Amino acid sequence: MPLSPLRDLARLLTRGGLPLGLCGGGRSAWPPQIFGGGGGPRPLATFGKESSTTAEGAVNMARPRAEADEIKVAVGVVGPGLVGKALLEQFRVQLPVLRARRGLDIKICALANSKRMLLSDSGIELSDWKDRFEGSSEASDLVGIKDHLLSCSMPIPVIIDCTASDYVSDYYQQWMESGVHVITPNKKVNSGPLERYNAVKKLQEEKHVHYFYEATVGAGLPVIGTIKHLVDTGDRIKSVEGVFSGTLSYIFNSFKRGTKFSDIVKTAKENGFTEPDPRDDLSGTDVARKVTTLARESGVGLELSDIPVESLVPKELESCSSSEEFMQKLPEFDDQMTKLQEEAAAAGEVLRYVGSVDVATGKGTVSLKRYPESHPFAQLNGTDNIILCVTDRYDPQPLVITGPGAGAEVTAGGVFSDLIRLCSHFGAPS
Repeated sequence: MPLSPLRDLARLLTRGGLPLGLCGGGRSAWPPQIFGGGGGPRPLATFGKESSTTAEGAVNMARPRAEADEIKVAVGVVGPGLVGKALLEQFRVQLPVLRARRGLDIKICALANSKRMLLSDSGIELSDWKDRFEGSSEASDLVGIKDHLLSCSMPIPVIIDCTASDYVSDYYQQWMESGVHVITPNKKVNSGPLERYNAVKKLQEEKHVHYFYEATVGAGLPVIGTIKHLVDTGDRIKSVEGVFSGTLSYIFNSFKRGTKFSDIVKTAKENGFTEPDPRDDLSGTDVARKVTTLARESGVGLELSDIPVESLVPKELESCSSSEEFMQKLPEFDDQMTKLQEEAAAAGEVLRYVGSVDVATGKGTVSLKRYPESHPFAQLNGTDNIILCVTDRYDPQPLVITGPGAGAEVTAGGVFSDLIRLCSHFGAPS
């Protein structure tokens, strides 16, 4: 085939919307050697320029793309809160670099929270986005944001949902029906009703749109992408077990002889590691959402309600009217937790709050467990997460992923990596 038609075919497949069954099903196939970086395999659209094995061809490939060859992306960010702010700051610093080095012309054309939104055809200036946003009088409209991105003169519309809202996630199907790609750290779709989850995944295939959610488990750690890579290459997941909460990891990494459980929870709250009401962390619901997500990625269609969760909130304190009342009364239950810690220490073990999926039985659990001091779970520091994945290939020695699993910066980094991964499906060089 002459090169020109081949080049046109490549552009048609990637820029026009390669069926996801051909370009990886919207799945990030991360080989282990790139755990420390972003991007995916080199896409077909690199045929956008004449390829050559000559020195001249190599020089041409190293030159910046002409503006006509740039990958143009219109982004809307919903939820410029803790993670959203960190993401916008990373965009401010790095988007000019990506345009110069990789030909990615990514513009933030919409910002929205629950009250207001800010729209721009040419891209919002990120050096003072907060002032511009707070000065906007336009009421928030999640359909309007979608319509605006589709009307921009940029062929790739993307909405990044940085909220934790079920209300916002209910819009994913409408956005994707219209051809808008979705990237999110929001856990609500992947751990919510199975019917909605399946509908979103079906839209990926039918509408040739992408849905990326690496940061829903492990913040910026490559957990979702790794499991997808294993499954897509024919491996079979047997079990997944891990410490999935940065908050609870910090609490139990710090809970040692001579310390009080309530004091550690108080310190975690003061350092911003917990939710405003620590019961939201101690209840285990967030861990259960991550377990539900990993179960579905491993081929087990669980509902959140299928997972038994051991709550660390004393029953007597569940009805406290405020987080202040809860924190005031929590010391009354220190003796219960101290007894558990001392029993574990006497046996040479540590306490860890763990979520697990057993694929063979089709079950997931969330509970407080004891592990030997030599176990990988006992080696964690701070807010570290750790995931052990046993598969046909990784057995008896499991595949281990570990690192910081909480914080706005690392979560935003995981979202940003998903955006770059999305661009690779539309011709961005790896």
